[in-house]
Amino acid sequence: MVQVIDGKQIAASVIDKVKAASAALEAQNGVKTGLAVIIVGDDPASHTYVAAKSRMAKDCGFNSVQHTLPTGTSQEELAAIVKMLNADENIHGILVQLPLPRHIISEPIIQAIRPEKDVDGLNIVNAGKLATGDLETGLVSCTPAGAMLLIRRTHGEDLSGLDAVVIGRSNLFGKPMAQLLLNANATVTVAHSRTKKLPDVCRGADILVAAVGRPEMVKADWVKRGATVIDVGINRIDAPERGEGKTRLVGDVAFTEVSEVSQSITPVPGGVGPMTIAMLMANTVIAAHRSVGRALKIF
Repeated sequence: MVQVIDGKQIAASVIDKVKAASAALEAQNGVKTGLAVIIVGDDPASHTYVAAKSRMAKDCGFNSVQHTLPTGTSQEELAAIVKMLNADENIHGILVQLPLPRHIISEPIIQAIRPEKDVDGLNIVNAGKLATGDLETGLVSCTPAGAMLLIRRTHGEDLSGLDAVVIGRSNLFGKPMAQLLLNANATVTVAHSRTKKLPDVCRGADILVAAVGRPEMVKADWVKRGATVIDVGINRIDAPERGEGKTRLVGDVAFTEVSEVSQSITPVPGGVGPMTIAMLMANTVIAAHRSVGRALKIF
């Protein structure tokens, strides 16, 4: 019987720890954890994500600040807000919602965030710390950190002797995911669109992580029997069976058929997705604790 990994339940357990840590920091040090989110433009999906993050931050007891900027905001104006937040001692985490409008170059904005406030884990300093195995002073990108926690709940802390395949090599997910698996002693292969005989590569994985953005691309015959499958994809496809014009969400893995061969699998929705916002909250309270010289381990 396949184990369907409940991301909602595990995310809730992370949030409980975050709330306790936030309350303890305020009670013992008089410091209220602060998270600032910047959104530029009127993209509906981005506003939905930001609203969810702000609600969760308030629920965790944070000081939640949101800067909502018009589409015409200039590169310089956005950079000035980041600079202001960098200098604000009451703000411990800064998040710039992506994508930004086309006229704004996102990379300089992301790199302008002080590494200790980079709760998205995208600054090159944090990427470098992860690459060198420094998980004590850096901040890890939220989605791979969440996926890794799901893997640990299934396999434990030490992945020695296990072969892992990550499909996807993005800076946002694929590369940090591979580094986390390496740091846990797995033997890691990073595959991508140009990998030859991709199904054969995937079939060798004890842990298969799919993050390619192609609906239900990973089929049952790609998966080793008894493998753990982590589906990071979120794709909206037509669902005529639900009625005219209806859609549904699916992952990068053909869930029903892969469930027949895998030992553990994450669903979409309800798997990795809930973990991302939970890890953002965790990174923020960790950053707040570090600001007063306190170490904190949430995951």
